[in-house]
Amino acid sequence: MSPQSAPLSRASFLKLTGLTAAATGLGAAGLQAGPLSASAQAAPSVQRLGEVTGPGLTDMWGAHSTDLGVPAIAPDGRILTVFGDTFDAPRVEGPNRAPIALYADQNRPLADKIAWTAPVGGDYARQLVDYPRDPVTTLLPGDVITLGDTMYLWVMENHGFGNVAHTKILTSKDSGATWQHNPYMFPGDHLGGMFQQVTWTYNHADDHVYVLSTGFQRDKPIILHRVFGGSIMDPGAYEPWGYRDGKWAWGNPPTPVREGRFGEMCWRIIDGTWVLSWFNAGDGTIDVLLHDGPTANLFTAEHHQLIHSTHWGGESDTLMAQPYGGYIVPGSTLSDLHLLVSQWNTGAGWPYWTQQFRVRGLR
Repeated sequence: MSPQSAPLSRASFLKLTGLTAAATGLGAAGLQAGPLSASAQAAPSVQRLGEVTGPGLTDMWGAHSTDLGVPAIAPDGRILTVFGDTFDAPRVEGPNRAPIALYADQNRPLADKIAWTAPVGGDYARQLVDYPRDPVTTLLPGDVITLGDTMYLWVMENHGFGNVAHTKILTSKDSGATWQHNPYMFPGDHLGGMFQQVTWTYNHADDHVYVLSTGFQRDKPIILHRVFGGSIMDPGAYEPWGYRDGKWAWGNPPTPVREGRFGEMCWRIIDGTWVLSWFNAGDGTIDVLLHDGPTANLFTAEHHQLIHSTHWGGESDTLMAQPYGGYIVPGSTLSDLHLLVSQWNTGAGWPYWTQQFRVRGLR
């Protein structure tokens, strides 16, 4: 989908990109999954801890309905989590605002489920930045990272849902309390539309931020770039990783580092291991890869499918109707990983919320 494509409604876009149960072959007759891969058969234990947004949790701040939930440690030590399209009502209806953010208690055990202490904005979870609503329809988060005293939030400017016209980085120097616009990073069609949705992580060993990117439309593989931490705002400083003349090298034109239909992603370094979690739109699953470094072979990396799609009414700890997202909560370890996974019943309009899952025994 190019920036010039005709805009779709939010529900229509998600139906086309495989979020609905029908699109993944998961109708009322039940889940008809094929044989699991060897890595999926050896998957660790998964426990659904329950909702972290919705009635009694975030509605008091005007965030009755919200999704995503991209967390990072703010400079002041609190967990700041950024959410996508947000609605006052218990349904996807009426004016939307995005992104919003909530603070969480960093000292609360993750096994007790993440607990919010306040929204950005005071008593009401306000939109982090203002922007004109014509032609912009929403500003959706990709990932957030803290470098020194500054937080950097990658966002995708949609001109009609799913039609990414530009990307940009919002910045905050007060632990997320206020955010500033900055010049655009890339047009939506940059690198064939594969630099829209991103996840990034900072490697202290070489002072580089490593960036995995794909399209917003959940129909593309992922590519890799790196940039020095101090140059994160400079589009020209991002160096691609690619295969040419029989070898992989930095500076080559970017080559997919793993094929598939990638959706939302989260890349973090945990206990010295690089962990990528993502919504696998091809299989309708929440997956993780474990690997040794930014240029490790992701085609052969240790792979687990943790949560599989099912029909509404057929859910369990490892089965979820219409899942997406899959963001790693700070404080996670390889033996006790926590993910924020979103869910939206596009047919009924509710639920539209984020849940927390606990994954034990990855390593």
